[in-house]
Amino acid sequence: MFVKCKILKAMNEKTYNELTSQIINACIEVHRELGPGLLESVYEVCLLDELYRRGLRAEAQVKLPVSYKGKLLNKEFVIDILVEDLILLELKAIEVLLPIHEVQLVTYLKLSGKKLGLLINFHVELLKNGVRRKINGNLNE
Repeated sequence: MFVKCKILKAMNEKTYNELTSQIINACIEVHRELGPGLLESVYEVCLLDELYRRGLRAEAQVKLPVSYKGKLLNKEFVIDILVEDLILLELKAIEVLLPIHEVQLVTYLKLSGKKLGLLINFHVELLKNGVRRKINGNLNE
């Protein structure tokens, strides 16, 4: 059963968790089908397709403008995937996740004003070992 979070007016921790579960299940399906060892861009395209198949709205390579002291700069970050305009996905296909990768996700959450992000490393034998969840603030606000 898939929950359509986009029709909910107010997100709370429970609905974020339900949506997160759907996303992780989609990631597991992609990993199960492809295994580790491919490029990040391959996982991104396949994950987008899997999210669509599950009825979720997702966008890839979402530009995130950078401002400094109130001034919009001629620079932007790029979010790998944004699901339901709520959850950021930062995808990796690397040997080891480092603390800087988690910091990157937290920075993207702060800059975008989003509350929840997932860092997903597909270059692992078991995908659950490659998933990190980060929260920006309170999911019940």
